[in-house]
Amino acid sequence: MDTTQLALLALLAGIVIGGSISAVIVTSLRARERARAETSLAIPEGVREVLHGMDDAAVVVDASFTVLAASAAAAPFGFVEGRSVPDDQLRAIARTARSGDAPATETIRLRRGAPPAEPRLVAVRATRISPRLTLLVLRDITERERVEQMRRDFVANTSHELKTPVGAVSLLAEAIESAADDPPQVRIFTARLMAEANRLALLTSRIMNLSRLQATDELTEQRDVSVDEVVAAALDAHVIQADSAGVDVVRGGKRGLYVRGDAQILSEAVGNLIANAIAYSPQGSSVGVGVKLVDGVVEIAVTDRGIGIAEGEQDRVFERFYRADPARARRTGGSGLGLSIVKHAVQRHGGEVRLWSRPGRGSTFTIRLPEIPAPAEEHTPKRGRKKKRATAEASRPLPTNGEPV
Repeated sequence: MDTTQLALLALLAGIVIGGSISAVIVTSLRARERARAETSLAIPEGVREVLHGMDDAAVVVDASFTVLAASAAAAPFGFVEGRSVPDDQLRAIARTARSGDAPATETIRLRRGAPPAEPRLVAVRATRISPRLTLLVLRDITERERVEQMRRDFVANTSHELKTPVGAVSLLAEAIESAADDPPQVRIFTARLMAEANRLALLTSRIMNLSRLQATDELTEQRDVSVDEVVAAALDAHVIQADSAGVDVVRGGKRGLYVRGDAQILSEAVGNLIANAIAYSPQGSSVGVGVKLVDGVVEIAVTDRGIGIAEGEQDRVFERFYRADPARARRTGGSGLGLSIVKHAVQRHGGEVRLWSRPGRGSTFTIRLPEIPAPAEEHTPKRGRKKKRATAEASRPLPTNGEPV
């Protein structure tokens, strides 16, 4: 057999092999298209469109737990059309629904996204829509549960905090009655009774203020507010506290700035920061209150050189009733509501509160609010008599957002 014949045989063999491979490929493609068509026909008409319009994660699975259709929100949970359900708990719920007459519901934890994403609390409802098809709907209820837990904690903490002064008032009233014939003792008990009554009144007032701030999204009384007036009012309200604690309160920074909002609420917010700074500062130290303008944002920073806040607790200090140092808070009469009120008050004014702190070095709380132009007729507020410590001008660097003064 010569070379030409061998070449022809090789060519024929190649044609036969190529044709066979092509036939296999075509057959496979047709089988895939046929399977897709069968799957599409297996899903009731309109179900796929409904899934695509859902905000919750929802999928339709067959008897082998293969995902036949899925909503866009299902992707983060690992649902992909054509692949198996990724979680054994979901398979068990789907199996329960398919074997029974009623939908199966259960709350489980699923990871939303790839690690290190934290597991989310998910309410799952499985409903049989045909003998071989099951609908799974997943609703992420993590935030709802968190808010509900916060509500329960708030009620429990409020009850606990109110019981302490109420109980003390009751006991002191009994003590006064027993010591009716001893005027010095009566005066001592009366002073303590007044202190507990003031504590109860302050706690009640703060709870009401916080509830008022959380109840509405908009402020009812807004006007052009002078930042100088806000800071001056907050300083004047805490002169006695600063004198009693032996702490200097120093005011410095830019003047003549204005924001839009409620002057009283803003003064209370700044005052809460000043009160905290004084309470957590050692005797003989100073608290700085600085004001500056950064890219159209007014920053009011309150800085102390106190005990500081550990990094792991900084995200929690704005929670209601949370106190980083409960023992010290009990000594100073703190309720754990001050910073929560500050946060909500500032948010209602379209601003934010930032925190810098290092244990042993102190803390800086910074209120950031949008600046507005000064009114056309700006009247310089009359300055009252100078307060000891509280209104002394700063001759040192101002507080910043990053480092204490």
